[in-house]
Amino acid sequence: MLVTSALPYANGDIHLGHLVEYIQTDVWVRYQKLCGHEVHYVCADDTHGTPVMLRAEALGITPETLIESVWHEHTRDFRDFGIAFDHYYTTHSEENRELAQRIYKALNEAGLIERRSIAQMYDPQREMFLPDRFIRGTCPRCGAPDQYGDSCEVCGATYSPTDLIDPRSVVSGAVPVRRNSEHHFFRLSDQRCVDFLRQWALEEGRLQNEARNKLREWLGHSDGGAEVEAGAGEAGVEAGAGEAGVEAGTGEARLADWDISRDAPYFGFEIPDAPGKYFYVWLDAPIGYYASFLRHARNRNLDFDAFTGPDSSCEQYHFIGKDILYFHTLFWPAMLHFSGFRPPTKVFAHGFLTVDGQKMSKSRGTFINARSYIEQGLNPEWLRYYFAAKLNASMEDLDLNLEDFVARVNADLVGKLVNIAARCSGFLARRNDGCLGASEHSALEGFAGAWCGPQSLGALYEGREYSRAMREVMALCDAVNQYIDQRKPWELARQAERGAELQQVCSTAMRVFAHLMRMLQPVLPGTAARALDLLRVSNRDWASIDPLGDAGMPPGHRIEVFPHLLARVDRKQIDALVEANREQRTGPATPSPPIGIEDFARVDLRLGKILSAEAVQGSSKLLKLAVDLGEAAPRIIFSGIREHVAPERLLGRTTVVVANLAPRKMRFGTSEGMLLTATDVSGEINSMFFLDAEEGARPGMKLS
Repeated sequence: MLVTSALPYANGDIHLGHLVEYIQTDVWVRYQKLCGHEVHYVCADDTHGTPVMLRAEALGITPETLIESVWHEHTRDFRDFGIAFDHYYTTHSEENRELAQRIYKALNEAGLIERRSIAQMYDPQREMFLPDRFIRGTCPRCGAPDQYGDSCEVCGATYSPTDLIDPRSVVSGAVPVRRNSEHHFFRLSDQRCVDFLRQWALEEGRLQNEARNKLREWLGHSDGGAEVEAGAGEAGVEAGAGEAGVEAGTGEARLADWDISRDAPYFGFEIPDAPGKYFYVWLDAPIGYYASFLRHARNRNLDFDAFTGPDSSCEQYHFIGKDILYFHTLFWPAMLHFSGFRPPTKVFAHGFLTVDGQKMSKSRGTFINARSYIEQGLNPEWLRYYFAAKLNASMEDLDLNLEDFVARVNADLVGKLVNIAARCSGFLARRNDGCLGASEHSALEGFAGAWCGPQSLGALYEGREYSRAMREVMALCDAVNQYIDQRKPWELARQAERGAELQQVCSTAMRVFAHLMRMLQPVLPGTAARALDLLRVSNRDWASIDPLGDAGMPPGHRIEVFPHLLARVDRKQIDALVEANREQRTGPATPSPPIGIEDFARVDLRLGKILSAEAVQGSSKLLKLAVDLGEAAPRIIFSGIREHVAPERLLGRTTVVVANLAPRKMRFGTSEGMLLTATDVSGEINSMFFLDAEEGARPGMKLS
């Protein structure tokens, strides 16, 4: 089978919200491999589009340099969280260009591509067409200021960017103008597409019930019909024109044709025979699944067509967030089907991540990126287990409750699971040189009633009902710990004549512990591997789980001395994690309350010349700067701007510094001030802008 997760966008970090999906997929893939299936799990960075182009420009580097750097960061973070892709690639590849052009050509030959002129908003200063989300203005319905070009966050209205009052370009601040341009459309409204999608998408078992119900609305199989929710998509990908869908109130499918082109300047693949026109990022992004697999297939000498051809008997599964259901259950399968490829076997959608019951927030410190979690010293397998303990096969949201996270990890993984080995392995090491005796079969038979058994547990993994699976595993842990409590090996150890009984009790518990670790390999791959290594167990596939058997450890089998497998979570670690992710630069989009002149006068703003700038080892955010403020010695300032600017771009610049900010002690040293920068508080531009002094200004000058 071929398995994919949605492509993370190359314009930002991997955060815990992303990891819900990748952990869910990785657990499923690892289970399938334990069952002996041939599984190829592929993914890639989604690299094209306006946001990447603008961010690279702000950093003073090429888009290619930016996406290569982000690729290394993403693969590092995935590796640290145990996400075991068989191949991780980039959509900016020759394989993706090859497949995108091939699919486009096939759709064009099938009469499913149409060219027509449309009016769009154009930035005359930057000389570029603007995606809807790069335009802001006053809502034409409720009058709320600073709203998006396609929807109002205050009243919920949707509209065209041309309807905005006092629109402005987020890129330059200029007033955009209307300008016509010829665009290419995929004719999703064609009856052939509608008929195919009704047959494919509504087939029993293809999608979750919630997703099928949504597709029934979109495809006209509901009483009232509905309008399609056209979102911005993956990790900041811009929404495009022409992405609305079903005719409201008719109950009939009136799927809108899909605008698949963008005008230069644009970072992406140019459309064949259409100079200055580029494939919209959402056209080539899902094709990136196949491009990643094509590279993998060529590396491994696999038959690409056997997996992707229209008559393929291989299975193909996509794991996605519910916000991109529209793209993956309408555009993607239709594109594949009408260009000579096979549509997916199933598409699995999941909900969003909330933290402590609320949307992830930078100001509260709960928009947590993966690197920060690692840097704060938290074990990635704590998070893997916690997500697994809460995930199911539905599209409902998942909440990371930080208090519950600490309590559940400490209770389940430390207090129940690894506690079994901690309570028994030492007696075997000290009394029997680590050698096991026979098991107490009556106890093993008693454990059988405490949980569902390996076959049913496997069905829960298969069905993505991980929370139920973890409850079953913990139920068996409880039964084993109760057995240890009843047999009291610590008391048996005080009675020399009961040495054989002590060995039997501990051997019984350790054999079940071996099976528990086999069961948890999909969720805790690192911990399980270490434990099974210490148990000197070689057979680790799913079929080897037989709680009534000897677990591959017959009498006389010798195990190693067990160290502490997992530490407890300290609440202080969680507090430090939240604080490390608290965004100090966020603020309201509306003007702040007025202040008096005396408040402003308290802030000592001075010009500072940046003498040196270097990345801080061990931090993904900080740069260490030496800044001349006209004083006897330069000041050292640690600034969290590493992801926004290359250090060499700062050298020699004279900018504004808060000179009387209290020194702040950090893990890397003491910061003696703060650089001032301009940022987009709306979050639409993921860039920073520096304040440069005019020529002739000297370091140390005071601003007033």
